[in-house]
Amino acid sequence: MAMPQNSTRENGFCFAQPLDFSCPSPRPGEAGRTLGAVGGRDGCSTPPSNGIGIGIASSGAASPSDSCAEPLCTPTPAEEETPFEEGIKYVSAEGEELACGWGGFTPGCLQLCNTSKGVLFFLCMASFLQGMTVNGFINTVITSIERRFDLRSYQSGLIASSYDIAACVCLTFVSYFGGNGHKPRWLGWGVLVMALGSLLFALPHFTTGRYEARSAAGVGVCGGNQSLPCSQAASSLSSYRFVFMLGQFLHGMGATPLYTLGVTYLDENVKTNYSPVYIAVFYTAAILGPAAGYLVGGMFLNIYTEIGREIDIAPENTLWVGAWWIGFLGAGAASLLISIPILGYPQRLPGSQRYIVMRVSEAHQLKDGSHKKASDPDFGKTVKDLPRSVLLLLKNPTFIFLCLAGATEATLIAGMSTFGPKFLESQFSLSASEAATFFGYLVVPAGGGGTFLGGFLVNKFKLRCSGIIKLCLLCTVSSLLAIFIFFIHCPNMPMAGVTQMYNGSALPGGHLNLTAACNAQCGCLQDTYSPVCGADGITYYSPCHAGCRTVYENIRNGKKVYRECSCVDKALLSGHSEAEPGKCTSSCAKRPLLLFFMFVVILFTFLSSIPALTATLRCVSDRQRSFALGIQWIVVRTLGGIPGPIAFGSMIDKSCLLWQDQCGEQGSCYVYQNLAMSRYTLVAGLVYKVLGTTFFVVACLLYKPPPPESAPGSSDASENGTSDLQEHKPSLAAEEDI
Repeated sequence: MAMPQNSTRENGFCFAQPLDFSCPSPRPGEAGRTLGAVGGRDGCSTPPSNGIGIGIASSGAASPSDSCAEPLCTPTPAEEETPFEEGIKYVSAEGEELACGWGGFTPGCLQLCNTSKGVLFFLCMASFLQGMTVNGFINTVITSIERRFDLRSYQSGLIASSYDIAACVCLTFVSYFGGNGHKPRWLGWGVLVMALGSLLFALPHFTTGRYEARSAAGVGVCGGNQSLPCSQAASSLSSYRFVFMLGQFLHGMGATPLYTLGVTYLDENVKTNYSPVYIAVFYTAAILGPAAGYLVGGMFLNIYTEIGREIDIAPENTLWVGAWWIGFLGAGAASLLISIPILGYPQRLPGSQRYIVMRVSEAHQLKDGSHKKASDPDFGKTVKDLPRSVLLLLKNPTFIFLCLAGATEATLIAGMSTFGPKFLESQFSLSASEAATFFGYLVVPAGGGGTFLGGFLVNKFKLRCSGIIKLCLLCTVSSLLAIFIFFIHCPNMPMAGVTQMYNGSALPGGHLNLTAACNAQCGCLQDTYSPVCGADGITYYSPCHAGCRTVYENIRNGKKVYRECSCVDKALLSGHSEAEPGKCTSSCAKRPLLLFFMFVVILFTFLSSIPALTATLRCVSDRQRSFALGIQWIVVRTLGGIPGPIAFGSMIDKSCLLWQDQCGEQGSCYVYQNLAMSRYTLVAGLVYKVLGTTFFVVACLLYKPPPPESAPGSSDASENGTSDLQEHKPSLAAEEDI
């Protein structure tokens, strides 16, 4: 169907030749919507093949060559008196069910939610639960699961990766067939599968015996530094990793429709200029989900996993296992409830036809004109069209480079989310929980605010596809400049035997030496890393390595205090050689500066996410939007989300000073060199930001918009020289705001 040409007349539309699709009066329930000042009555028309009838009331004379200019329907007197103005009438497809409900059960009260805002609410709830479960609970409880089920780090890594593997496997199938099918049903069943994954993830708690914590009393002090025996043989409990992997696989399958079909369903059922705002709200909920997951999951971990059973160890103890399973039960039950209303939504919301016809194609124009094939109503309904659909996307250079730019940004986001807390922990000498809290304070306002602000800016300035790509480029350049803050670092806090000798001198050649004359008689082992801060401001590997012989509990704050520490200088006030559990705190004066510019980097990185997504939706044909998002997610996950943490982790590991020793095998890193960590983070950030900037520049240069005459406001825009950045929408008198 050809798009109407725009002019500057009263209601914003004019046509070179008046058209008249006439028919008998429509049956009840098939009345269409009228845009323009049409007197509030519905016209009659014969629906075209795409299911959307367009009747055009014209006051001009018909073309002399048109033998069908005479109307077939004689207007009633009431219609003759109605002052029709030039406008467009939209008639719903014959037999299409637009009511909200399940089968024949469509109560009137449900129709209050049968709006774009109702859909947005339930999709936001679904994305919030997905983010809270997959990116919140999983990351929070992974250590507890390792401890409870005797898993190694690579096994827990496989559990985490199962989500991305499932997404990559399902994306092509779901986005292609779901994009041409009943999207709400795909979305509802996806949320239901996600709920089953959460319930399955919690299942091992109920099928295993009680958890028995082995006492570790006496471990740590001088003369009592016994280590727990190594367990080289794999425990039978480790087989439960396959249950966890299956649960994560179901999470990935269920979330696949959410971020492909959910985005396009929102985009199809709202006005073009409101679409970025709706998508931004949707993604903001997905970002707030992990924040809630960290908070709620952390609260549950303070409850012992065997609820109701008394135990003499505290949550700070390394043998403590919290109630990791509660969050998954709650998320599973909530997802089950949310899936029910989503399954009840129609394939198209009432009134969405007008947005489909109003939408102006901004798809990239291929030289051979093959992009027009995607406009065929029958295109994409069978498997045989799949190779041709993939080929059309591969021939679209703007889409390809937007995908590559998204992959570089995803690499940074994945790397930051995984190692951001570790960076703060090392630079500012924080505990793991303190570092996670600090990072949460950065990510929630910067990530959530940047995501919403990106969609708001696209809507505020009515940006077209080319202007949106330029906004992404501006955001990427801004974050590229801010990332130079990683030239700055905080110095390492002194640690005996690691960053300096016990007597305060530098280590020769940087070699570790945890044994000194003051602790030589203690028989200290490196199996148990339990850092303490001496009264002299130096951190020691453990109370044993500090030479501490006794321990008592401070009555005021309930904390342990180690005394008679032969390696620690006596405190000026107490006159005792004391040490307290934990690393010595850093008083780095550069902390506010580092935190501010990290906030800026995160803000501008997330600021470009919704504009880049909107540009992807605009640069492809309407019928390929869902499939294009699916292909983009595959590229982003394959090139960015999965290898991102691996690339960042391998670079950061190069700055490690002290490695964990697990029964003769190298474990995780205990202490990093802050200078090297900052430099490696800077190099990784610069590489990916420069690549992202390059991809956005190429995407902008290669983008070929449709001819100006096919876009509303093109004549005005070309006169004012703003057609590239702004989208001038026609003023429709009867158009309703959303």
